[in-house]
Amino acid sequence: MTSLRRIAVVIPARNEQQLIARCLESVAVAAASSRALPRRTPIDVVVVADSCTDDTAEIARGFAGVTVIETAVASVGAARRIGVAAALAASADRGDRVWIANTDADSVVPAHWLRCQARLARRGAELMLGTVTPEFADLNAEQQDAWRARRTIGEVHGANLGIRADRYLAVGGYAPLAEHEDVDLVARCVAAGVRPVATDACDVTTSGRQVGRTPGGYARFLRTDLLSDPTS
Repeated sequence: MTSLRRIAVVIPARNEQQLIARCLESVAVAAASSRALPRRTPIDVVVVADSCTDDTAEIARGFAGVTVIETAVASVGAARRIGVAAALAASADRGDRVWIANTDADSVVPAHWLRCQARLARRGAELMLGTVTPEFADLNAEQQDAWRARRTIGEVHGANLGIRADRYLAVGGYAPLAEHEDVDLVARCVAAGVRPVATDACDVTTSGRQVGRTPGGYARFLRTDLLSDPTS
């Protein structure tokens, strides 16, 4: 059983002034809900506003307890890496007692999101692969049906990914990739012998938009890949 001493929530954001507030509101609710955790585990929230030309950073600074880092790396992998580094630098706790909870600025986490991850960590989990559900209001009927048919547990989503800090550091952390940095991190963890725990117990709602901040990613999946034949 591993008792966590700190949780770091890291959120990359690029021109998300329309959605960052609701994301941080949901994280605040999850943090408040986590007060039942042993020793009232401290929770650090870091938003990395990357190459923003809007009010994303200013809006994020309006939330108490949120650290905002502005950068211009134009890379979600580099932004996540910067956010994790900042969160870990602020903590003197050992890596095996720190949990990194990752989500995206266009997502909404459930109230039990952090409690769920802490519970998995206490049971020995070192890497959590959580599910995401797109907002159906953004999808047409055909897309909704296709999504339900193709939904699986165990896919990698940066919007709902948790990892113990020592395992993260051991594989070198997020690579400064323009996209698929989450898949890359998990692949390196698995190669190093880390066994992922896949769950839908703390499903995250994410935007169903089909023009995203990267050429690939979930937006492209919804726009292009979702209705393609997975067997072809």
